[in-house]
Amino acid sequence: MKGHTDILKVGSNEMELVDFRIFKREDGEVYEGIYGINVAKVREIIRLPMVTELPGTPHFIEGIFDLRGVVIPIINLAKWMGIDAPEEMTQNARVIITEFNNMLIGFVVHEAKLIRRINWKDIEPASFVDDSLGGSKVTGMTRIEDDSVLLILDLESVVQDLGLYQPSNTRLLEHQSKFTGLVLLLDDSATARRIIKEALVQMGFTVMEASDGEAGFAMLEELYEVYGSELSSKLRLIASDIEMPRMDGFHFAAKVKEDDRFKMIPVVFNSSISDRFSADRGKEAGAEAYLVKFDGSIFYDEIARIVQAHMQ
Repeated sequence: MKGHTDILKVGSNEMELVDFRIFKREDGEVYEGIYGINVAKVREIIRLPMVTELPGTPHFIEGIFDLRGVVIPIINLAKWMGIDAPEEMTQNARVIITEFNNMLIGFVVHEAKLIRRINWKDIEPASFVDDSLGGSKVTGMTRIEDDSVLLILDLESVVQDLGLYQPSNTRLLEHQSKFTGLVLLLDDSATARRIIKEALVQMGFTVMEASDGEAGFAMLEELYEVYGSELSSKLRLIASDIEMPRMDGFHFAAKVKEDDRFKMIPVVFNSSISDRFSADRGKEAGAEAYLVKFDGSIFYDEIARIVQAHMQ
C-alpha cells in the first residue's frame, strides 16, 4: 500500500477503499460481510503474525506484535463487532496495518480482496444500515456488483473503546468558556461528534452538528437565511471531518470557499487520516488548519488561534 499512488484531486468527492471480508456463522450457515477502509489509512497488509497476548485487555484485542521494531496492537474486527466467525475462516486471515489518529493499529480480517474507487455521493449514511448488519459500528454503505452491500466501519470508535483518547485538561482550563458564538461541526462518526462537541462546548461555543457535507452545506444556507451578511460574525468556525457519505470534507470545503456568502468563515479539518498528503490536500481545499483526531492539546490551541484571528 505504501507504493500506491493517490491521484484523487481535491473536490473530486472520490475515495479509494481496500475491500475486505469478514465471515460469520448464523443458524448453521456462513455469510460473507463486505467492508471497506480508506486507502489513506492503510500502511500494508500482512499475514497474521505470532502475537503476544496481553492479560486484562478487552476480548477483541488479540495481542501485540513487533513490526520492524514498532510494537503494534492487533484488533480482531469480528470480535469487536460481536460476530461469530467460523474457525476455518481465521486460518488464512490477514492483518490490515493502519495508521490513523497518529497511531499504528492492526486489524484482523478474513480476506483482503481489492482496491475500489468510489464516489462519496454513492455512499449512504449509517442511518440506512440495518443494526443486524452491525449498524452501530458503521458510518456508511454503498452498493457494489451483484447488488451486494459494502459497509464502512466507524474505526474511530475503536480508539474510544481502547481508551486511547485522553483530552488535555491543562489546555482545556486555559480555553474553557473563553469563547462565544456558533461552530458548525461535520462528522459522520457519532463517537467523534460527541467527543469534539464536548470539547467545543467546554470552550464556550454553541455547536450545530451535521453528519456529512451535503447536510452541512444545507445548514449553512439555513443559517444565511437567518443572519444574512452577518453570518461570518456569528459563525466562528466550521470544523469538518474528511471521510463522510454523500459529500466528503475536501469537496465541502472547496464548495464553501467558492461561495461568496461563506468564504470568509474559517474551515478546520479534524480527521483521523494522519498522512502528510491529506494535510496538503486540506490546504489546497482552502482550510485554515488540518488537525488529527483526537489530540486535545493541539485541538484547543489551534481552534483558539483561528477563532481569535477571525474575530479581529
